[in-house]
Amino acid sequence: MTSIQEMSDVFKLLSDKTRLTILALLKHKEMCVCDIVEILATTQPNVSQHLRKLKSGGLVRETRKSQWIYYALDVQDKPYLKPVIEQLPSMQMQIDAAKPQACT
Repeated sequence: MTSIQEMSDVFKLLSDKTRLTILALLKHKEMCVCDIVEILATTQPNVSQHLRKLKSGGLVRETRKSQWIYYALDVQDKPYLKPVIEQLPSMQMQIDAAKPQACT
């Protein structure tokens, strides 16, 4: 059973626009930091900091593919988030409009 404190901590993470946007992106597919940077038009350190917080909050997981790290949603153990994730606006147009990046 999820505690009120855990839920409060998760909802605090979601109160940030950038982190919520990252979750909306990851709802569609796993992504590399460089792809998220391009779509959000921000810096790599900024995106990495938000991803670190989402990872330590148990909302995303990372997978290494050669030298790149890809991030994906990891909320199966948080059923109370399912309706929130479902209600996030689609980011598919932004993903489609982004140029595929060769992360450097």
